Amino acid sequence: MSIDSTDAVRRHLLRLADGSRTAADEIAGQAVRYAELIRETLLAGGKILYAGNGGSAAAAEHIATEYVVRLKRERRALPALALTANTAQLSAAANDYGFERVFARVLEAHARPGDLLVLHSTSGNSTNLLEVARVAREIPLRTVALLDRRGGKLAPLVDLAIRLPADDSAAVQELQLAVEHSVAELVEGWLVGDAEDG
Repeated sequence: MSIDSTDAVRRHLLRLADGSRTAADEIAGQAVRYAELIRETLLAGGKILYAGNGGSAAAAEHIATEYVVRLKRERRALPALALTANTAQLSAAANDYGFERVFARVLEAHARPGDLLVLHSTSGNSTNLLEVARVAREIPLRTVALLDRRGGKLAPLVDLAIRLPADDSAAVQELQLAVEHSVAELVEGWLVGDAEDG
């Protein structure tokens, strides 16, 4: 392995570390509010719905799984669903209604008032995420988006827009996942504590 290759990996990891420090200073309070929204939703009998495109679709499925199965603590399964997870539904919706409606159609089937919709985007401008945010307002759902530094067109359409201090798609996605894990750990701790307190 060349020194240049090692340096490239070091630079990437150091950029991530710098971004994490900046995020800790800038958005920790918003992350706590996001965790509170999840806790409130679950305690009221609602569910958490996730969506995103590409790597953000994978993150949506990853995070939904942390709630359904577990992150660190033994507890009951929690109702979370990635709108991206059914390829037959997504491809049928894209074919029949257009790609901009793929998440909206699935949301219409599964969401109920009081649920929480969480959107992952590195640009904030994907038409299918803008459309699902619009539909969420009609149901109505509370909404959160994890976005890049600019936020795009999606930021003003959601109740809580968490703008991560990064512009590069990979860096944004890495920070999104770190925030999601910190939020899931908070929620899990709260709910286990609530159960223990009766």
